[in-house]
Amino acid sequence: CASCHDPSRQFQDGLATSVGVGAGTRRAMPLAEAGRSPWLFWDGRKDSLWSQALGPLEDAAEHGGNRLRYARLVQAHYREPYEALFGPMPALDGLPQDAGPLGNEAERVAWRALEPSTRDAVTRVFANLGKALAAYEQTLRHEPSRLDRYLDGVAGTAPAAGASLDAREIHGLRLFIGKAQCISCHNGPLLTDQHFHNTGVPPRDAGAPDRGRAAALAKVRQDEFNCLGPFSDASPSQCQELRFLVKQDPTLEGAFKTPGLRGVALRPPYMHAGQLATLEAVVRHYVEAPPAAAGRSEPRHRHAGAGPAAEARQPIELSLAEQQDLVAFLRTLSA
Repeated sequence: CASCHDPSRQFQDGLATSVGVGAGTRRAMPLAEAGRSPWLFWDGRKDSLWSQALGPLEDAAEHGGNRLRYARLVQAHYREPYEALFGPMPALDGLPQDAGPLGNEAERVAWRALEPSTRDAVTRVFANLGKALAAYEQTLRHEPSRLDRYLDGVAGTAPAAGASLDAREIHGLRLFIGKAQCISCHNGPLLTDQHFHNTGVPPRDAGAPDRGRAAALAKVRQDEFNCLGPFSDASPSQCQELRFLVKQDPTLEGAFKTPGLRGVALRPPYMHAGQLATLEAVVRHYVEAPPAAAGRSEPRHRHAGAGPAAEARQPIELSLAEQQDLVAFLRTLSA
C-alpha cells in the first residue's frame, strides 16, 4: 500500500495519477483521517475504510492480485495474528494457486469452479484483511497546523507566542471564509463537506470525461462489501447513508469528492487526476470558472428560488494580490 500511500508524502505519492502494475486514471488520496468519511475514493464507490482497502488489491491496474492468492499470503505469513483476531483459517489445501472473481479469465474460471462454501470462506479471509488494514489506517491523524495553533491562541486555550499569522495570511483567511466562499465546501475540522461537486475541472482525456460520482452510485449499492453486505460488521441502523443513497442525480455527473485541505500545500499536484500543478493554479481555476466538460459545474451558492444565473458556476472576482493572499493562507494548513 505504501507504494502509492507514502508516509513521507502525506500518505500519497505526489503523482498526477498513480501507477501500480498498470497506469491509473486518478490521484492517490491521502490516508490521514480517511475513516471519518462516509464515502471513499474520489467518486465514493466504497462506503467504509475496510471495503476501500480491498478495491486496489484486486484491481488489474493497481495490485493486480486475486482473492485466493491473498488468502494464501495471510496463511503463509500472518496466520498466528490472523487467527488470534478472526478465528481459524479455512483449509486451502487442494485449491488452485490463483482464483478470484475479478482476475484474468483463468482466475475467474477457477473461482467459479470452487464450491460456494469455499468461495465464501476465502472471501471472508479477504474481507478480514481489509478490516486489519483499516484498523491501522484509523490510527493516522493530522498534526496540528499553523492555523490550529493560531486559533488556539485567539481562543486563549494555548499561548499565542509563536502562533501568529501575518497580515497576508489573515487576509487570505478572511477571503477563504468570505469573498471566495471556499468554506462553502471546505468546512469542518477536516475542511471538507464530504460531498461531491462538479467544479468544471478539465478532464485528462477530453474524449472520455470521467463521470465521477454519477457512475459510482450503482457500484456502491451493488458492492458485496458494502455496509449492508454479508461481510459487514455493521447493523442496518448504521447504514443510513447507503440505505438512503440517491439512485440517480444529474448534478453528480462529473462530480468528485471534496478533498480535505489539511496539509494541502505539501501534496501537489491537485484535483482528482492531478490536472492542476500548483495551489496558484487551483485558485486561478475558481477565479476563471471554466465550463464543465461533463455534466454541469454547480453554482457557488445553491438555494431555493435561484434563477438562471445560478445554473452554472460563476467566476470569483479576486485580484492577483487577493489570489496570492489566499494561497498564503492555504499554506498555514500544514504542520
